Amino acid sequence: MDVSIRFRREMDKGLCRDTNPTAAVKMLPTYVRSTPDGTEQGEFLALDLGGSNFRVLLVKVMADGEQKVEMENQIYAIPEHLMRGSGSELFDHIADCLANFLEKLGIKDKKLPLGFTFSFPCQQTKLDESVLVSWTKGFKASGVEGKDVVSLLKKSIKKRGDFDIDILAVINDTVGTMMTCGYDDHHCEIGLIVGTGTNACYMEQMRNLEVLDGDEGRMCVNTEWGAFGDDGVLEDLRTDFDREIDAGSLNPGKQLFEKMISGMYMGELVRLILVRMTKERLLFQGKTTAELLTTGSFNTSYIYAIDNDRDEEGLASAEKVLRGLSLDPSVEDCIATQRVCQIVSTRAAHLCAATLVAVLRQIRDNKAAEKLRTTIGVDGSVYKNHQEFSRRLHKMVRRLVPDCDVRFLQSQCGSGKGAAMVTAVAYRLAAQQAERQRILDTLRLSREQLLDVKKRMSEEMVRGLSKQTHEQTSVKMLPTYVRSTPDGTEHGDFLALDLGGSSFRVLLVQVQSGKRHKVDMHHKIYSIPQEIMQGTGEEVKHYLGLKWTKGFKASGCVGQDVITLLKAAVRRRQDFDLNFVAVVNDTVGTMMTCGYEDPKCEVGLIVGTGTNACYMEEMQNIELVEGDVGRMCVNMEWGAFGDNGELDDFCTQFDHIVDNCSNNPGKQRYEKMVSGMYLGEIVRNVLMDFTAKGLLFRGKLSERLKTRGIFETKFLSQIERDRLAMRQVRSILQHLGLTSSTCDDSVLVKEVCSVVARRAAQLCGAGLAAVVDKIRQNRNLNQLSITVGVDGTLYKTHPHFSSIMQETLQDLAPQCRVTFQKSEDGSGKGAALITAVACRMKSEGQH
Repeated sequence: MDVSIRFRREMDKGLCRDTNPTAAVKMLPTYVRSTPDGTEQGEFLALDLGGSNFRVLLVKVMADGEQKVEMENQIYAIPEHLMRGSGSELFDHIADCLANFLEKLGIKDKKLPLGFTFSFPCQQTKLDESVLVSWTKGFKASGVEGKDVVSLLKKSIKKRGDFDIDILAVINDTVGTMMTCGYDDHHCEIGLIVGTGTNACYMEQMRNLEVLDGDEGRMCVNTEWGAFGDDGVLEDLRTDFDREIDAGSLNPGKQLFEKMISGMYMGELVRLILVRMTKERLLFQGKTTAELLTTGSFNTSYIYAIDNDRDEEGLASAEKVLRGLSLDPSVEDCIATQRVCQIVSTRAAHLCAATLVAVLRQIRDNKAAEKLRTTIGVDGSVYKNHQEFSRRLHKMVRRLVPDCDVRFLQSQCGSGKGAAMVTAVAYRLAAQQAERQRILDTLRLSREQLLDVKKRMSEEMVRGLSKQTHEQTSVKMLPTYVRSTPDGTEHGDFLALDLGGSSFRVLLVQVQSGKRHKVDMHHKIYSIPQEIMQGTGEEVKHYLGLKWTKGFKASGCVGQDVITLLKAAVRRRQDFDLNFVAVVNDTVGTMMTCGYEDPKCEVGLIVGTGTNACYMEEMQNIELVEGDVGRMCVNMEWGAFGDNGELDDFCTQFDHIVDNCSNNPGKQRYEKMVSGMYLGEIVRNVLMDFTAKGLLFRGKLSERLKTRGIFETKFLSQIERDRLAMRQVRSILQHLGLTSSTCDDSVLVKEVCSVVARRAAQLCGAGLAAVVDKIRQNRNLNQLSITVGVDGTLYKTHPHFSSIMQETLQDLAPQCRVTFQKSEDGSGKGAALITAVACRMKSEGQH
């Protein structure tokens, strides 16, 4: 566990922007953003270069009902003079071999996507761009180090001019292993190689990869864990034998962890131990041989045979190997040699398990999962050929992380097939992304379109104010008879009655004027029984009425003046009397509440379950009311904007579905594109369309997601909160029955929410731009400074709605400097303030 904790710390250093430059474990981004999902299909080429031979493969991936991969490949040699010659000659040779392969298969005229496995130390900058840091494995071709190997290969192909390919991805063999296994098991998110060398990669959350911009989704990280310990953190665990191996290696002080684990060094470790024991007369009667003293004479493959679960076979192999080194071993010598092999192999397996556990814990913590179910794709000669190594590795991993359900899956042809799978995934993602963006683009509005919305809103406002066109317009521009906003001199005690649902509030509002004008409120909530909400008019007149919505059905009230009904009910009681001064809606109340705090507030806006706006209009423009002097608040009822077709060219298929399934088809079209009652439903319909097209949730639709209204608008606010967004999305999707949704699905759901909310905020901003510009023009001002009082859950709780709306407003109405003030208790306090203003105006002799 101690080694595991140390490695976790090293991982953190590699992931962190500040500590990465000095970190031993580099945690390199691979730009591989997704593992296979089983829907990949097509023909792909793969090029696998990692030694003195390289392979070219044609990989056919089929997804018709069952996943199937067919491969054809050919191995080509790289002559010694090309390995050490010029880089251009090396890549020309690779291009020649590629042409030969395509010609043999008769596919030279096809432009196929290609994945390039290039197993040398590289700094990757894109999925299809990888700069060689330094040659290894005997290569010394000039002019390649510090260059992008994809560009060099493309240049050589272009020079030939007789075929063309599309190089989509360059990867290393570890990533190839994860991707190959990921095609067969969708839980696979770790790749492990224990062969000549050792390395691991895994799918990391972008938010933890500080060396890159962006924090959404995942990316495969190539840990390059062979260098663990290069900064001294393993010194207390390294032995004299480890130090001797390191000193005699081609790269002293480098890849120290790899030198304790991998196949290149395990045999040599055993040899050094046997030499020391012989010199101390613990083995072979103290007699060494020239062969035993020769570096590299004890091959790692000998360990596989000697360290065997069948002891007798192992001892026989030990005797054979030792005699091959010109030794004359006793039975005790063979047993001791077997024990040394076991110890070296066990240490390697346990060290490998410790670092693997750190990776597993990182993934589990990223997912905030109590129990992690995952698969590790594995390749490499040590893992594949040494059965005891793999058994010990599995056992120790499960012992160290009992809370992880880990499956190990052996890779078949990881580096070549893996390159093709990375390419297939990149190809699928590109095609799916293009289709998703095509759909989402219908929900994105350009600046020109928003200016058009503003212009149309302005035209409807003028039509609504005109006596001649008022009846035909969608935006009704209703006079409210509120003639002034508060000026701070209001004072007195006022009652307010706030009815808008199955309960109502009665408020006593005490307004004090003077330098420190303030408002004190006391209120009580009363519920309205169901039988009264839907009973006779006589019963309800003791409560209230109008054109009923929200579940009210009381008879004898529709078409009646609510104030007359309420006065009659008060008179029948005969035990108190009231002076009824004003009846208002919540939008006007919002403006008045904010107007009491800020005298510049002359616009009211609500963006919540529904949406509406009001503002102070010049009396001369309100043709429905007599008189040309002063101003009056106009209740726009702008939710109905678009009911006459003004928004038809902006409406998407999703808007039409939401409208057709609503309680009032064809009505409140603007509101249905902007307000909280409908945004979740728009998102749900986009998600269903994506899923039906196989662009989301692997094409599998949950029954719950089919339920109208199940995707609540509050989910948009939760999903778009920046930091913990992916966990939020995951839990919301699980609530919607999408238990097997992936991290990629979460990213897409967040994008859909973002696009829908952004459009709503922009539409709202465009409408508001029309309002403030109308006020500016009314007053013949070059610049207008004004405050908008705002209320509504969408505006208040969505993390980005208000800022996007304000940006849009500023852009579309640049001559208006607009301040926003959030309203507190607009409907109740606002009603009392309207009453206070009316009383003040009455006392001043105004009408």
